[in-house]
Amino acid sequence: MTTQRTDVCIAGGGPAGIMLGLLLARAGVDVIVLEKHDDFFRDFRGDTVHPSTLNIIDALGLRTRFEAIPHQPLQRLDVVLNGIRIHLIDFTTLPPPNRLVTLMPQWDLLDLLADAAAEHPSFHLRLGAEVADVLEREGRVCGVRATTADGQLEIAARLVVAADGRTSTVRRALGLAPRELPVDTDVLWFRVPRPPLPLPDTLAWANAAGMAITIPRPDYLQCALLVAKGSLDDLRAAGIDAFRARVARIVPRLSDVVGAIASFDDVKHLDVQIDRLPRWWRPGALCIGDAAHAMSPVFGVGINYAVQDAVAAARQLIPVLRPRGSVKGAGDDALDEACAAVQRRRGWPTAAMQAVQRRAHRAIAAGAVTRIVDDPPTRGQRAAMRLVLPVVKPVAARVVGYGFRPETVQDVHARRCAKFT
Repeated sequence: MTTQRTDVCIAGGGPAGIMLGLLLARAGVDVIVLEKHDDFFRDFRGDTVHPSTLNIIDALGLRTRFEAIPHQPLQRLDVVLNGIRIHLIDFTTLPPPNRLVTLMPQWDLLDLLADAAAEHPSFHLRLGAEVADVLEREGRVCGVRATTADGQLEIAARLVVAADGRTSTVRRALGLAPRELPVDTDVLWFRVPRPPLPLPDTLAWANAAGMAITIPRPDYLQCALLVAKGSLDDLRAAGIDAFRARVARIVPRLSDVVGAIASFDDVKHLDVQIDRLPRWWRPGALCIGDAAHAMSPVFGVGINYAVQDAVAAARQLIPVLRPRGSVKGAGDDALDEACAAVQRRRGWPTAAMQAVQRRAHRAIAAGAVTRIVDDPPTRGQRAAMRLVLPVVKPVAARVVGYGFRPETVQDVHARRCAKFT
């Protein structure tokens, strides 16, 4: 068995884990990130990078590298309800410089962040290392035990961070159980070629046949069909032809390309969960990202809330782990208080966004979305849209683009400097 020591051991190489590792390493904190897979390539993962995350990319000096990666910038997102296109979200109403969202495969974003982190000697990424359990001493978490291709690995750490997703092994080992919030919807992900006629950038399509999402990528569309939870077996029984026909009824512009869905092997089921830990930490351990709170795919905020957690955690942890003039850092009590402060900082923004997501799911499940406008719109509906949309657009852009209580990297530096003065 191999044994290593570090200041912080992060389980999970997703957006939360890699971003936190990067920020800690920039401050000179020794950090090991363990990722159970051998690379970051996983399809049908969230790839919507919002203005809040773009601001952090800028502050880290990574924008030039970011722009060198193929991605799809979107300044506006429309919805099509009963065949009527509505210009719902306009990110140009946000303050500059980042007045857009961009769609970038998550594995490309993770590669970018990991490469930047690797430039710091205190950052260590172990791929193919799956955390199996936590180590404890006298009621305090003091490390992890992991499995690698080379055998067992034990890492002793002052702090263990669970960033290993909604089915977190570390969270389970810590004895922390999330409170599940009911959701009536599941998502079926699939991809199709771009249709022959250009398709305007569209967030969602909804009519009596259901609701679908179309996410543009450079060479294809990543799509999602929202279905009632537990209905997958019935859909499979009806056959792939019925599935294709339903997609085409919701998004007529895809009629010529749905044949690319060869079978249900091309369809990935996402069991939509919304949950949140009542307590995000234990002595010596902290949960962030999906390990602390599973978000719905609604509005695509998952990556961005994970990144926000990482920035907030770095703000609290850096002064404790590496205060000026100290080699060992502050004591365990200060470290635990920093973990508690992360939850205080990120708890209510998470709860607020989850409440918005749950309202959206209830509206979708009840069919309320499709009743907003008829085809053609009534005179009252046209008048309402003229009055309401100018008010809704900037609010929607703000909530979707930044979420609640966005974090900044400048705050991390400010907090660190204030601690040293």
